[in-house]
Amino acid sequence: MPSKTLQEISVFLGARLIGDGEVRIEGIKGLDEAGVGDLTFLANAKYRDKLKDTQASAVLVDPSIDHAAANLLVVDDPYIALARLLAWMYPPAHGKPGISPKAYVAPGATVAETATIYPNVYVGEGAHIAAGAVLYPGVFIGSDAMIGEDTVLSANVVVQARSVIGKRCILNAGVIVGGDGFGFANPGAENLKVPQVGFVQIDDDVEIGANTTIDRGTLGRTWIQRGVKIDNLVQIAHNVVVGENSIIVAQVGVSGSTRIGKGVILAGQVGVVGHIEIGDGVMVGAQSGVGESIPAGQLVSGSPTMPHKTWLRVQAILSKLPELRTMLLSLAKRVEELEKDRH
Repeated sequence: MPSKTLQEISVFLGARLIGDGEVRIEGIKGLDEAGVGDLTFLANAKYRDKLKDTQASAVLVDPSIDHAAANLLVVDDPYIALARLLAWMYPPAHGKPGISPKAYVAPGATVAETATIYPNVYVGEGAHIAAGAVLYPGVFIGSDAMIGEDTVLSANVVVQARSVIGKRCILNAGVIVGGDGFGFANPGAENLKVPQVGFVQIDDDVEIGANTTIDRGTLGRTWIQRGVKIDNLVQIAHNVVVGENSIIVAQVGVSGSTRIGKGVILAGQVGVVGHIEIGDGVMVGAQSGVGESIPAGQLVSGSPTMPHKTWLRVQAILSKLPELRTMLLSLAKRVEELEKDRH
């Protein structure tokens, strides 16, 4: 990382500088690890007391803080500022553009001059790799697939035939896009395979975590819309639609033909049945089972899902169930004895 003065950083972030603008920043570290020459950040008020002891040369803080043991860069949201700063000071290095002689590009494929194709990449007939795209070793691009500008495919990513990947996407190692959907007629008896002849469309600025799978549509498309972020080890089934800017955390499974709205958050290990709709802005708690459609704006948890506040009350009761059972049995016995006395 190239060093920068605090003045340069404050101008880049549009931050208010409190302290010495000539101090040079050589690295960015957490509040506990930062030392002289480092910049750190405070995004959680519960760590505020650590500011008086920090060894960092500067701290990103919000406007509620105006003094500390270090120089300050005051911004509206320190965590957003940190994200911008990390992208600026640690730019990715993907190597020089060009096609490795150890890669295979089919005669009918097109690769932009500024794309970077590493060894052991396969690009199929009719595929198109746009300007600035980067394909790391072991990437497979099927026939007629399209990879958008500045999209990065990490090692061993598979993009099956006719899949469409937008601009500035990041697909981490082992992602499979456009695999065969899980479709069988007369399941449990004949298990007759239904050919999956659709495709996957991934819009711009989508990021997909390692070893996630997104199946192609049975007919038509599986569609991941702009700005969606998907964690590692997620399964998206055929013909699912995921709305713009939604977040899907690790180990989520979404069954076929489900529609997920805009700005939805599915926490870790959520399971979603097929053919339902999850409305815009819905948040689903970890390990929940979604068995029916959820209206927009709801916060739900549990399996089956229920309003989050209800779920919290249920959880509070669970540990008391043994003593409550004992109490109920005792009351039932007393009622039975009273009934006998009446007769």
